[in-house]
Formats: sequence, structure tokens, C-alpha cells
Amino acid sequence: GGVPPATDLVLGATAGCLACFLTNPLEVVKTRLQLQGELQPPGTYPRPYRGVLRAAVAVCRADGLRGLQKGLAAGLLYQGLMNGVRFYCYSHAEDAGWTEYPGGTVAAGAVAGAVGAIVGSPAYLVKTHLQAQTLSAMAVGHQHNHESISGAFKSIYQQHGVVGLWRGVTGAVPRVAVGSAVQLATFTSAKDWVCERQWFRKGSWAAVLAGGMVSGVAVAVTMTPFDVISTRLYNQPVDANGTGKLYRGFFDCILQISSKEGLLGLYKGIGAVYLRLGPHTVLSLFFWDKLRNM
Repeated sequence: GGVPPATDLVLGATAGCLACFLTNPLEVVKTRLQLQGELQPPGTYPRPYRGVLRAAVAVCRADGLRGLQKGLAAGLLYQGLMNGVRFYCYSHAEDAGWTEYPGGTVAAGAVAGAVGAIVGSPAYLVKTHLQAQTLSAMAVGHQHNHESISGAFKSIYQQHGVVGLWRGVTGAVPRVAVGSAVQLATFTSAKDWVCERQWFRKGSWAAVLAGGMVSGVAVAVTMTPFDVISTRLYNQPVDANGTGKLYRGFFDCILQISSKEGLLGLYKGIGAVYLRLGPHTVLSLFFWDKLRNM
């Protein structure tokens, strides 16, 4: 819409942060659900978190209402970096005319998402660590016990250097690339579909939200396995050399989860993923559009 890529970087980062602030509680719930019963057969472990709503209540009981905003600072940093770079790269692709080719929109969205994921990976790493931390009675997954976001960055850097800050990025890149590509491929058609059914008036934000929730089904189904893998790779304990103690990498993580937890283990937290996707997509687009107009 005639906005320079550098401006889109700032506007995209701002829009992502505003959306993150409102949807972070679902991100906390999703992280806990995905780490629950890690590498254990179904039915053999306690389940302090059961479903999205009950898991949210469990988080509040263990950590108070503020617990639903755990890792918010790191989440805002991640959204700012990832979305800023993503919108910047996509804006460049538009200016270059790449999105006008068949499949260009999906390809540009996937590449832009992958670049954004690489840049924002350290913030996502810290966000995952902080969101997993809780009382021992309610703890799931490895507990890193960071004091704060700055303490987390400092601790990881001191123990494993710069490379340690990008641990788990192999799960983040396909996660964001697949999610971005599927979202761009389905969001507009889903929005038009709900308008054709005359459920909502064309151009209204109710139609956009409905389109986002319909599109969210496809995105949640395709992205949740990558999301689970990403959470596990980021949160796993590491040895003195920075090597993961549970998973050797992306494909090893897939094999271990599917063999020990079953294929459904790759879809842990899908309810929270879906409920977050629609509102986060719409809020990001809404804030981005309004900021552009301003």
C-alpha cells in the first residue's frame, strides 16, 4: 500500500507486539500443554493441565493471575523482531514484483517467515524457558529457573556463547515458514467464503475474525507438530557443550515423540494453538492496517 519496507518493519513489529500482549496467556497455556508428559506413554504421567480453560485456571492457581503473562517481555521482543523482519522482507518481495507470480505470495510469506524466525530465535528460546517455569508440584518439562529475561540471556550466553542463543532454531524455521505459508494461502479465501455465506458483511472486522478462525483450522493442523517440536527443542536441558540431552535435532525429536508418545503427542496443545491463531492473526492485521493508515 505504498509504505516503504523500512516503515513496514516498524509497523509490523508494533502490530505484532500489540497482538502478543493480548494473546500471551494462550501462549503460556500452550507451552505447558506441549511439555506435559514429555517422552512418556499416554496415561502414565500426572496431568496438572487438562484442556485450555482448565490449564489456564491451573496456571492462575500456581502462579497467580500474573502467571498468564509469564515470558511477556521475551514474547514482545520475539514478536517485534520476527514480525518486523517478516513484514520488511515481504514488503521487499512485493516491491520487486515477486508476489505477482503464481505461488509467489506463499513462497514470499514462507521465506519472510523463516528469516524472521532466525532473527527472533533467541527471544523465543528465553520466552519458552520463562513460560515453562512454575512451582515444582505443577512443573512440566525441564525447569531452567531464570531470574528474569536479562538474567536468562546472560546465563545462556555465559554457559554456551552466542551459538547457545540460537539453540532450537532448526525447529523454529519450519514452524514459522509452514505457518506463514499456509496462513497466506488460506486466510483470504476463508474470509471470502464466510462473506459469500452472508454470515458477516464484507469488509467488516467480524468477517476478518471469522475468516481468521476458519483459516486457523488449516494452520493449526499443519503447524502444531512443528510448534511442539520447537517448544521441546528450545526447552530441553543441555550438557556443558550445549548439546541437547533429550533430542539430537529436529528429526530425532519427531521420531522420539511419535514413538514414545504416539502421533497424537505431536498435537499436544492444539486447542490453545487454534484459539490463539485466529485472534492473533486478526489483531496483527488490524493493528498493522490502522498504523499504516495513520
